[in-house]
Amino acid sequence: MIHLPMNTSKPLDKHTVLSINQQFIQGPKDSQNIQSINNEKALSGTKANSSQSGTPLVNTPSPDITNAHFTNKPCPPLLKPVQKGQKIPLENETKLSKIRAHVGWNVTNDNCDADVSAFLLNNTGKVIGDSWFVFYGQETSPDGSTSFSVDNGTDREIISIDFDKINPNVSKIVFVLTINEALEKHLNFSMLKDVYIRIMDSVSANELVSFKINDYYSNITSMMIGEIYSHNGLWKFNAIGNGVARDLAGLCALYGVQTV
Repeated sequence: MIHLPMNTSKPLDKHTVLSINQQFIQGPKDSQNIQSINNEKALSGTKANSSQSGTPLVNTPSPDITNAHFTNKPCPPLLKPVQKGQKIPLENETKLSKIRAHVGWNVTNDNCDADVSAFLLNNTGKVIGDSWFVFYGQETSPDGSTSFSVDNGTDREIISIDFDKINPNVSKIVFVLTINEALEKHLNFSMLKDVYIRIMDSVSANELVSFKINDYYSNITSMMIGEIYSHNGLWKFNAIGNGVARDLAGLCALYGVQTV
């Protein structure tokens, strides 16, 4: 059962996963406290990093803070773009050891605070265990292969993947962009723009493939940007670009993460 970083020592239940957005230290986590992590995150001005403090934080109410100072970034050159639905190999004769998924976006509504998550799935399309997804509140997968980080440079957030460490039961990693507190604040993907992902070879720093979203609908709150998957022993990329009307807690349920 998943435990997300929380600002409290009390066990959480299915009504508390959304509150994770207010929390920053390790503790039991579930489906209703995911949302509250963002309020605490906004207070600090950065994404949560639970390893930075060994002392539990006081669980005090957080003010309603928006991204009033959100700064748009120019989209970097996308050197090897693909279209929605296109699947291409990342490996050929040379096997990859490490890659990075660089994700960027801009907003038309400063209340939109978006984040990328990565779900590590088996061949049934479900996580191989409750802690097998990575995001700003859980920055590393159990096998140490996949990690989340904030990029203060060209992109916004990065998912790093080490193929030498990845659990053999993981056959797919899907990258999802969610809007924090979208359901509560009536936010949606029509308020985002310039969403892209570029897969980079960590060793050579060369771009392997990139994909930019063209469709931004008002009836979705989460976007499956793309995925990497293993096929006949080689890793490939699939440009998905499909959205759903779910928050992070809803995505946990979709991919088989059991919550308290």
